[in-house]
Amino acid sequence: MRNRRTRRGLLVAAGAGLLAVALTIGVITGPARAATLFSDNFDDGNADGWSKSGGDWAVATDGSPAYRQSNAGSELARGFAGDTGWTNYQVQARVKPLSFNGSNRLVAIAARVSSATRMYRLALINANRAELQAVNGSSITVIGSASLSVGTGSWYTLRLVVNGSSIQGFVNGTQVGSGSNSAQTAGRIALVTVYASATFDDVSVDTVGSQPTNPPTGQPTTSPPTGQPTTPPPTTGPTLPPQTGLVGWATQNGGTSGGGNAGATTVTSASALTSAVGSSSAAVIRVSGTISCSGMLRVRSNKTIVGVGSNATISGCGFTINGDRNVIIRNLNFRSWDDDAINVETGATNVWVDHNSFTDGYDGAVDIKRGSDFVTVSWNRVYGHDKSMLLGHSDDNASQDVGHLRVSYHHNWFDGSGTRHPRVRFGNPVHVYNNYYYDNEYGVASTMGAGVLVEGNYFENVEDPTLVGYASSDPGAIVQRNNYFVGSGTPQSGGGSVAGIPYSYQLDNASSVKSIVTGGAGTGRIGL
Repeated sequence: MRNRRTRRGLLVAAGAGLLAVALTIGVITGPARAATLFSDNFDDGNADGWSKSGGDWAVATDGSPAYRQSNAGSELARGFAGDTGWTNYQVQARVKPLSFNGSNRLVAIAARVSSATRMYRLALINANRAELQAVNGSSITVIGSASLSVGTGSWYTLRLVVNGSSIQGFVNGTQVGSGSNSAQTAGRIALVTVYASATFDDVSVDTVGSQPTNPPTGQPTTSPPTGQPTTPPPTTGPTLPPQTGLVGWATQNGGTSGGGNAGATTVTSASALTSAVGSSSAAVIRVSGTISCSGMLRVRSNKTIVGVGSNATISGCGFTINGDRNVIIRNLNFRSWDDDAINVETGATNVWVDHNSFTDGYDGAVDIKRGSDFVTVSWNRVYGHDKSMLLGHSDDNASQDVGHLRVSYHHNWFDGSGTRHPRVRFGNPVHVYNNYYYDNEYGVASTMGAGVLVEGNYFENVEDPTLVGYASSDPGAIVQRNNYFVGSGTPQSGGGSVAGIPYSYQLDNASSVKSIVTGGAGTGRIGL
């Protein structure tokens, strides 16, 4: 099993050089391409590249190595990284408050830190609010704020964007504040606590910019070639926060609510889980700890199955949704399954598979087939595994599948997984957007007359980003547009027409998708 989660070191010199070139060379046309300036997930066990002021900082284990400030008695503790010349960028980190020493205490990330007490700060305050702050010595100006449940022991994903005088803050993908402020024009980043202790992880810094209209020579363009079929553009306006709620095909056909407001029950054993998911009644089922099982557990209609915390695990077995409807599966680790991890088949409809992690199984991570329909697969991570997501089980099943198999795949992290991301038969339109592909044999394959819109994805080290036809299957159609390619092969497109997308959605800039998805996909990233 391969674990692709690696630490990327400080890129200060390269990042500063990139910004300097962008500012001084007059021949650049169009906006600069967003670039990663810095990232650290502390998996190497150290905090090289960071400096400290106040508090007690050390790399500690919190599910994985992370950077912890453990002194809640410290009036102001900061961990600094980066370059004082950074100007327009976004900083993102996962933050877990551990304790607050008094009222109106905070944990935060900061940008444009020009001195120990001058910065922009996105803060979680234990008065149940988030604040976007301009800190200028002892003066703190609140640029924007929002009510937010702030507790200890839960992870929050914070993102702070500074672009000219525009300052924006997001918590778990939702904007909590925005405004204009020009007090700070450049500076490095910081992790901050004020009379609080906290753990910080998965820190990344990216320049703010969009993909140029003229990509470098030799890189595939992001627009479809002349004559390629197109689909209507999204009906929403420009994207700000990534969408972490239910979006896509599972919102159609009456929507997907799972167990709804049914009372929750917590299960800790295979027998209790089997009984709960097989009940004919609507239910919210909370999985706690590791449940070891075998085979496939039948999930009936009107169920929400959700993991408690970041370590809830289904080991050795999988779920099958066979002809039932209205099922939500979230925040679960699936490993070592002996058939499929999640199997949706035989006309099952309205299924949402979200924020799960899949590794080291036998067959598919999420397979959807035999006339199933209205499914969204979002914010999942697949790693240390080969066959990821099959859509349509065989070439000779047209009579059952044509007109069905409509699925949205967005913000998934295909982390070194081999194939099927997805491999599509018959479904049209299938929507694949804002996913991060890393070190895969191929990304998306469209076959047997399928129609797939592939847009706004980030492909890194992918041999074949998109394929029209695969193996012995006849071709399907692919429209690929606005994708971002790094060290990858040439995408294929064409093969027929792709139907229009009927729902509203927001499309993140493809060059930002890597940082967005790696900061938000998989288990332990949502407050449940």
